[in-house]
Formats: sequence, C-alpha cells, structure tokens
Amino acid sequence: MAQHPEQIVNFEVYEGGSNFMGVAECTLPNIQFVTQNISGAGIGGNIDTVANGMVNAMNFSMKFRSSTVAAVKLFEPQKHDITLMAAEQSWDTNSVDKVTASDKYVLVIAPKNYNPGNLTPATTPDANDEFSVYYYAGYRNGKQIFEIDPPNMICKVNGKDYLAPVRKAIGK
Repeated sequence: MAQHPEQIVNFEVYEGGSNFMGVAECTLPNIQFVTQNISGAGIGGNIDTVANGMVNAMNFSMKFRSSTVAAVKLFEPQKHDITLMAAEQSWDTNSVDKVTASDKYVLVIAPKNYNPGNLTPATTPDANDEFSVYYYAGYRNGKQIFEIDPPNMICKVNGKDYLAPVRKAIGK
C-alpha cells in the first residue's frame, strides 16, 4: 500500500500521563550521530566516520501562545516525562482514501531555558521552553521505530540496537 504523507492533523501533549493544555507547537529533537574526522597517511583527504550508535546532545522545544501554568511547570528544574500523540494523515494511492496513522514520541527532558515571550499590544507573547533530552523514542501505529537512550547506551533503529555490541565489549 503506497502512502503519501500529507499533514499532521492534530496532536496532544501529555506529562506523566495527564493531558497537558496550552501547547501551540513542539520542535522534535534532531538525532545526530557523533563523528570523528580521520585524515592522514593512506587517506586521500578527510573522512567523517560515524561512531556507531553514539549520538550528540539532543534538544527539544515547546512554544506556547502565552506564559501558561504548563509552560512554567515545565521550567521546574527536574526531569519531565513527556508523551506526544499525533494523528498523521496520508493519501493511500491504491485505495484513493485518506489514512490516519498514530505517531507517538516519548521523551525524558530537563529544562535548559525559559523565555516568557514578548509584551506587545494585540499579540500573543509566544513563550518558549527549551530542554535537554535524556531519552527519546518514536512509534508509528504502536510499533517502535527508534529508541535513543544515551545514559543506558541504547540506540535502536527499526528494532536493531546498534550499541549492543559496545555494551557487550565493555562488560555491560
């Protein structure tokens, strides 16, 4: 079944299992692998090699329409368990129907920055929270597609844990 993704129809944010009101927009973490530049004798230039499964620091941000109770609560200097549930609409080219997929993102985050926004007449302040990410997993229709857990040395993509050989090699 060929599907062409069209749009996120809507999403909800939960903290610790409770619905979290007031969210306007979320920017998901960018997952970037750690690289090492290699150059020297026998190499005709430079190569950026990827350290299998090792990731750089990840960030997550939430933009609120105003400085809500929820925005300030997330600024409490502790870890927060966040779940994002999204409905993604696609077009099924075989049946010519609209199809809705369930996307889920689970994050453990800690606040780095809180900006209450701007005060301008007849506008919204656009408060922003920025977080450091300790854990990040993504699911499509209930199936895990990735899990990034740097503190526990886990980097799973499509069911394969790329740090399992590393954990084994160091006795974990």
